[in-house]
Amino acid sequence: MRTRILTGITTTGTPHLGNYAGAIRPAIVASRENGADSFYFLADYHALIKCDDPGRIMRSRQEIAATWLAAGLDADRVTFYRQSDIPEIPELTWLLTCVAAKGLLNRAHAYKASVDKNLEQGEEPDAGITMGLYSYPVLMAADILMFNAHKIPVGRDQIQHVEMARDIAARFNHLFGNGKDFFVLPEALIEHSVATLPGLDGRKMSKSYDNTIPLFGSAKALKEAVARIVTDSRLPGEAKDPDTAHLYTLYSAFATPTQTSVLRAELLDGLGWGEAKQRLFELLDAELGEGRERYQQLIARPDELEDILQAGAAKARKTATPFLEQLRQAVGLRSFKAQVGAAAPEKKKAAKAARFVSFRDEDGGFRFRLLAADGEQLLLSRAFADGKAAGTVSKRLQQGEALDIRAQGHGFGLWLDAEQVATSPSYVDEQARDAAIDAVRSALQLQG
Repeated sequence: MRTRILTGITTTGTPHLGNYAGAIRPAIVASRENGADSFYFLADYHALIKCDDPGRIMRSRQEIAATWLAAGLDADRVTFYRQSDIPEIPELTWLLTCVAAKGLLNRAHAYKASVDKNLEQGEEPDAGITMGLYSYPVLMAADILMFNAHKIPVGRDQIQHVEMARDIAARFNHLFGNGKDFFVLPEALIEHSVATLPGLDGRKMSKSYDNTIPLFGSAKALKEAVARIVTDSRLPGEAKDPDTAHLYTLYSAFATPTQTSVLRAELLDGLGWGEAKQRLFELLDAELGEGRERYQQLIARPDELEDILQAGAAKARKTATPFLEQLRQAVGLRSFKAQVGAAAPEKKKAAKAARFVSFRDEDGGFRFRLLAADGEQLLLSRAFADGKAAGTVSKRLQQGEALDIRAQGHGFGLWLDAEQVATSPSYVDEQARDAAIDAVRSALQLQG
């Protein structure tokens, strides 16, 4: 089976040069490689969590779709679609919601950050928090699991969501698989070499800083933006330091090694900032000119854009529709007609037990979790240098090793051989903590 790679693009803004260098360009290059099936989608359901302006959502969907196609994404080679054109995704979201542990969602970074902000401002913990924000990880899991994607290119801030998708997938497989895994467990694909471009003022290029360079705007708008790049006050003839010049960093992201070396030498030799900005404008205009023309054509002909996206949706649904039917059958949403002549009702399944889940974190350490039968995390191990060491500790616990559990505030730690090997989540009070300690003892006794 070919590797499936899936990338979502949230439709809440207009792409700029930083988005192009950091995400769009490398993703399009990757889509041309052999040996992988690439799925790219406009995450417009996700956009509704962040934006309540219908006009902005509409414009962004059109602008982002046109941007990716104008930048070179081959819609015939990949599967390119809008999330909202795949009705199987919200239905799968509900199936997954019904097996996702609330405790798991409580630990989502975005939700916790919103709660912390509310508490800092003296508000109720959940003030202003919607179910869309809270359930965001389940919708993202449905995006990934609908197509059983193997690799998910994400930034470090999104790794947790891929891990949650793995947990939810494993839970569904455990409950309904009967020996069959409906979902593969996805892996986060971290691109360490992704470019983070400085904006006009030297900070990270971002619309929130109002320091962006337009991607497919007019040549005039591009030139005006480049002219506003902040430089030092050194005059023509005075040596400039390329390593501290934001303009040089931008130039390097698009130039060949030879072009970069030439500009570096000329800056050290006293090239004026005005001439350096002209060089950058010409470089960017050459890189983006063809795409700009295609972008303007697509924006001017929305029917063509719509046809491309509808064709992508039809292609995606050839996978999604039959797969969702399998999942509906698995959870019991079956036709009554299919029951005619069926065998006697299955025996009631044995009670589900707690389980250990091993994984490797983003820093390369090997860890394991102890999850309760409902998927709630009871323990998270420390990072071990290798998988064998983590497995040895996990195995000792499963074999009924004597437990040394020590309370630590509203949480607790688990010790083996005078060394702390795992910690619990933090609970709301000591009573909840003590109940969790009892749950751990009970779970590990059942393991033994």
